[in-house]
Amino acid sequence: MDEIKANFNPIPVTILKNNRVKISIADHGKEMSEEVKAKIFGRLFTTKAVGKGTGLGLAIARQIVVEKHGGSIQVNSILGEGTKFIITLPKEA
Repeated sequence: MDEIKANFNPIPVTILKNNRVKISIADHGKEMSEEVKAKIFGRLFTTKAVGKGTGLGLAIARQIVVEKHGGSIQVNSILGEGTKFIITLPKEA
């Protein structure tokens, strides 16, 4: 538990002037190709080996954020820098 506390980095949340909330989640791992970025929210799309993933995680996340809450998800992936997801939601749902 102490290891988790020592390495805890809160996810940045910003309240925007247009009464929306912005959440940014980034990593410095492997970036995505343009081909993968174009398909990432597609139902059943996965980059994992057969039997290792369902391809539903980001499709469901998009459905919840966009369709259920009227928000948006933006993906920025830069070669050598990693990937950032920016989720914007209405402050009041």
